[in-house]
Amino acid sequence: MQPHETADDSPGTHVSPAQVNDYCRQKAGPPGSALYYALLQLPPSKRDAAYAAHAFCQEVADIHAAVHDPGVAHAKLDWWRQELARLFTGTPAHPVTRALAPVVKNSGITRAAFEAVLHGAEMDLSQMRYLDFAGLTHYCDAAGGAPAELVSHIYGFDAPQTPTLARSLGQAITLGRRVSDAGVDARAGYVYFPIDELQRFGVTAADLQNGKYSPAFVELMKFQHARARQAIATAAAAIPKQDRRKQKPLLALAALQLALMDEVAASDYQVLHQRIDLTPLRKFWRAWRAR
Repeated sequence: MQPHETADDSPGTHVSPAQVNDYCRQKAGPPGSALYYALLQLPPSKRDAAYAAHAFCQEVADIHAAVHDPGVAHAKLDWWRQELARLFTGTPAHPVTRALAPVVKNSGITRAAFEAVLHGAEMDLSQMRYLDFAGLTHYCDAAGGAPAELVSHIYGFDAPQTPTLARSLGQAITLGRRVSDAGVDARAGYVYFPIDELQRFGVTAADLQNGKYSPAFVELMKFQHARARQAIATAAAAIPKQDRRKQKPLLALAALQLALMDEVAASDYQVLHQRIDLTPLRKFWRAWRAR
């Protein structure tokens, strides 16, 4: 049995298209999640393909959280590389890649676009701290930019620069998630805020991991919040006018991240001991209003 498998999803098991699509929906965007409301903005005919692509991104992003043995984690990531090869030769084994098979056939998305997503997962297996903002930016591009560029091809576009601009927006959203997920990340051992910025504000990685609040921590978070907010707003505004309707799921995710960061700020950045979230109604409303 491969590292990813259970007795219920081994390659020899027959799984119907409806089952693999349902698996992807539950993996990537279960009801109540931000992605669930974002993908409601897509035409129904595109949703299964979008869920499949997002599920692939979620599968590889979850490796570092689900597997604590480095050897097993790297083996699992290698399995996904092999599974991509099977996908592009017409013999996918996993429910997600089975769902992706018609997507790849009909969209022309390249194998390289999927492999770029693996790079972000690989970074999480090898690095838990970043020295400076340049290093964090590279991580956010790999972990958030590459997935956004991948799914932009499914959402659709007319302007040739849209996938690249979608990548910039995905990168910015991921930067914003470092603010809203600071406590979750720290409890898992990850401190994404650059070391030189922690030093500038007089906050240590241990402070974050131990849930230590202080005026210095609040100032650090205000700085991180303001920078991420500006990055998201700038990148969202750059999506070409003719593609904003098609790229509305990504714009909805940007709007939801902005709203979530504002909610975190309203709590005085009390995220080290709890996860703050938006209500389902607010998610629905903000996603629907995204333009």
